[in-house]
Amino acid sequence: MEFRHTSVLLEETIEQLNIRPEGIYVDGTLGGGGHSYEIAGRLSSAGRLIGIDQDADAIEAAGRRLAPYRDRVTIIRSNYSDMRVELDRLGIQRVDGILLDLGVSSYQLDTPERGFTYREEHAPLDMRMDNRQTLTAGDIVNTYSESELYRIIRDYGEDRFAKNIAKHIVAARADKPIETTGELTQIIRASIPMKVQSTGGHPAKRTFQAIRIALNRELEVLEDTLDDMIELLTDGGRICIITFHSLEDRIVKNNFKRNEHPCTCPSDFPVCVCGKKPKGAVITRKPILPTEAELRENSRASSAKLRVFERQL
Repeated sequence: MEFRHTSVLLEETIEQLNIRPEGIYVDGTLGGGGHSYEIAGRLSSAGRLIGIDQDADAIEAAGRRLAPYRDRVTIIRSNYSDMRVELDRLGIQRVDGILLDLGVSSYQLDTPERGFTYREEHAPLDMRMDNRQTLTAGDIVNTYSESELYRIIRDYGEDRFAKNIAKHIVAARADKPIETTGELTQIIRASIPMKVQSTGGHPAKRTFQAIRIALNRELEVLEDTLDDMIELLTDGGRICIITFHSLEDRIVKNNFKRNEHPCTCPSDFPVCVCGKKPKGAVITRKPILPTEAELRENSRASSAKLRVFERQL
């Protein structure tokens, strides 16, 4: 299957990056290379783009798409959490812009064997962003305790029926391992009242999302690396982050706010004594959202939010 993914908030992101033709930019979630293609096209031969992704299919697809700009593009198979390490290997200390487009690509959702979607009956419970990882969604579903499953579905899926879903999963796997997306979906359906299922969207959406986030450590990786990425920026350099989940957006919003106002002194102190200095400024007081025109073209953009922070040394 061809790697297909429609880049969300493309024009807005490119505009907010303030691309300099001779600058150095990092796309930490390369995907099919949609955003990167537009970045590379705005760089001169002296500019440089580093694309990072942990998905082998994405790396292959992006390599083909970015071939016209191979003189200024370096593609690396890794997680963006290792961005500083990978840049050090290239001898790069600072960059002029960083982009993260979080979430799952259309290709990953639409490829049954990847196991990301609840709309397929016979797909394996995989959900790995990186197939070099050994742990799968099936391992979580079949081996995690009921309390662990409850916490994952409650915290990452924000599902009010998390306790009942976890209970039903554990009861079902006592008879036989849960092996396919269809089997898991049926268990989830049995855990949620029919009157809720008729009005609340697909009943398995939140649980599948929660398991995927837990499996790939998506929130932990984001929270643990934001400060480091801001430190990598040059004066005036920007980091643009597109989120699709309220928990991701909250992490980004709070981190940007803290880096703009890091002082921890009590409000009644006449001067700051904690010594924490601002790293820059939040550019987007409110997130940038998709236009109506984009939503008509791509319904999957409906939950997208773009936030931008500018480094100021």
